[in-house]
Amino acid sequence: MSLPHALLGLLAVEPRSGYELTKAFTAELGRYAWQAGHTSIYPELGKLAERGLVEVTEEGARGSRTYSVTPAGYAELRSWMLTPRRPAKVRNEQVLRMFLISALEPEDALTLLHGIADRSAAEGAELRRVLGEAPPEIPAGADGFGYLAAEYGLRQYDAVHGWARWAIEKLEARAGAESA
Repeated sequence: MSLPHALLGLLAVEPRSGYELTKAFTAELGRYAWQAGHTSIYPELGKLAERGLVEVTEEGARGSRTYSVTPAGYAELRSWMLTPRRPAKVRNEQVLRMFLISALEPEDALTLLHGIADRSAAEGAELRRVLGEAPPEIPAGADGFGYLAAEYGLRQYDAVHGWARWAIEKLEARAGAESA
């Protein structure tokens, strides 16, 4: 994911100022998906405007500007969203750790796996709480954007938790067989 596409997506949902975009990145979006601060957001908005992908639709006090996505910006976002991602380089630190888990002593491997299970359960519980406060139907606009993302994240946490519990059982069974 790239910052320009994140900004286009947020602006496609609703016009926003740079300040409002910065607030979005300090909330759930920044916690679960992509972090960016005002020092990255404002220059990127300028680049997107130069490329004709966003436009200033309102100017307020103290130089505040509200941006909207243009038809060209929406076309760029749509193309990016609908094109399958094929990274040239794969870099997933969590998967790398799992490849290297056998380098640890068995008790350290179990400590690592219990930590993964505990963190994924806690994060899943938090998302369940958030989703429990949401209406039963997918809301329109920006709230629907967060609802779908939260459900995706919840399912990821559940999958990671299930995998960690499975791995713990396998390692404990192996340790039991080796000591017998």
